[in-house]
Amino acid sequence: MNTPTTENTMFDYVIIGGGSAGCVLANRLSADPAISVCLLEAGGDNQSALIRTPGAFGYFMFSRKYNWAYRAKADPTVCKGRRMFLPRGKGLGGSSAINGMVYIRGFRRDYDEWAALGNTGWSFDEVLPYFKRSEDNARGASSHHGSGGPLHVSDAEMHYPISQQFLEAAKQTGLPLTDDFNGAKPEGVGIYQFTIRDGQRCGVAAAFLDPARRRSNLTVITHAHVTQLNLIGKRVSGVNYEVNGQPCFVAAKCEVILSAGAYGSPQLLMLSGIGDPFELKRHKIACKHVLPGVGQNLQEHVDSCVLTSSHDHGGTSLTPTGIARMCKAIWQYYRHKKGLLRASATEIGAYLCSSPEHVIPDVQYHIIPVLFDDSGRDIALLAKTGYSVHVYVVRPKSRGSVRLASNDPYAEPVVDQCLLEHPDDIKSLLNGIRLARRWLAAPIFSASRKKELVPGAERVSDEEILEACRNHLGNGFHPVGTCKMGIDEMAVVGPDLKVHGLDNLRVVDASIMPNVVSGNTNAPTIMIAEKASDMILELRTMSKLPEFAHCK
Repeated sequence: MNTPTTENTMFDYVIIGGGSAGCVLANRLSADPAISVCLLEAGGDNQSALIRTPGAFGYFMFSRKYNWAYRAKADPTVCKGRRMFLPRGKGLGGSSAINGMVYIRGFRRDYDEWAALGNTGWSFDEVLPYFKRSEDNARGASSHHGSGGPLHVSDAEMHYPISQQFLEAAKQTGLPLTDDFNGAKPEGVGIYQFTIRDGQRCGVAAAFLDPARRRSNLTVITHAHVTQLNLIGKRVSGVNYEVNGQPCFVAAKCEVILSAGAYGSPQLLMLSGIGDPFELKRHKIACKHVLPGVGQNLQEHVDSCVLTSSHDHGGTSLTPTGIARMCKAIWQYYRHKKGLLRASATEIGAYLCSSPEHVIPDVQYHIIPVLFDDSGRDIALLAKTGYSVHVYVVRPKSRGSVRLASNDPYAEPVVDQCLLEHPDDIKSLLNGIRLARRWLAAPIFSASRKKELVPGAERVSDEEILEACRNHLGNGFHPVGTCKMGIDEMAVVGPDLKVHGLDNLRVVDASIMPNVVSGNTNAPTIMIAEKASDMILELRTMSKLPEFAHCK
């Protein structure tokens, strides 16, 4: 069923958001034919050859069909005051339909810190089985990896010669190497793994939702823009939404599950009167439930880069040679599923300690065989040949927020990232840039290297490098934390992901992370949904027993 419910249709569970968490929940909950599930997605079906093509990543940075293309609040200290581009996936699969497909979990310490904050059940040893359950790793099952799960994880195919040079450069400069960023020893330079299967993107829609679409107990409604949660006292009874301007309502017998992401979930809570009373009053929204933490605690991986121009190295560019290479790649892929487009361009990466004071890596690197800045939308830069080293600060201490622009549910939220507001973030970034320069100075690059474009070889002091970093600053597209899990007064959900003080409402997505994990957030978001599905089903089982009747 893919049509709006104009009558008061009731389902056991209503999931808001068909992204990386929502698709997983839809699959796992509807696996029981006795459970009825409705999945609401504001975007489209995303049944497109472009979505399935791994090498089409750059296209999505220009698309409004598959990308919400938000803009951050202007910050005069960042990008010369320009509003930073914030891509978010639009349509089934969410950001897993447009991301770089890198499969990263983060470190053991990330999850053990969650548990230490009072989030019982979220330590690394307790969440590892959920990572493994979803995974079908090309390397097979092991103590850290799963096999036979819906989500295929494959090794990079290594199409770009420059990638091999970066590996050799690591050896030449004495940097450590790793053979598994998700294994026991993730520190080092190595080859990334990706959610790619047989040369096609394996996002959550392909992995989890498509196999479940034929189930009669699962209803998927696309182009369904949720406008408000329906509250009766402190109980969430259903969801108001619109399809092509037509108002609709769907009721939830058991729970409404909010999986709209780190921007969308707090926005919808506030539109429904749940949040900080002062923020709600500003937009003439009646406060129905006080939760001051809604929209606070925003975290992102700040990203800066070292851009190096070069002689042709077999990478991607808009030069005549680069265009010819891409035309060949398009023909190879759509004719034979071979060539550059069947893989990600980001084959090589690293986790490194930017200085001796760090005992675990504080920076992550993504190597791209193209001059990639402003989310790949700098056309003038793409017209040159070169390569990029992107530096992420993986455990940022700066905190931002998500607020409402108005009480209009179609208005873009106000995202104040507050990047580089903490001095420790600046220190890690500067040290990370210097370490990248050392890596790039390896002898193996002498034949291809021309000059450093950003920050610019002439910039050597901390002040000069920081100025260049701020002018070219980006983020990792990894927003989290705005409906954080915890037991303190600013927490929005508890360890069971139920919204504090409300019945029948959970938040299940990256917004619940109390602290951002040390790496790409897609795999951890899938894990969160896997674990949440078990908690939901366990409660359902308990509620059938007389002694647990209160759980209904």
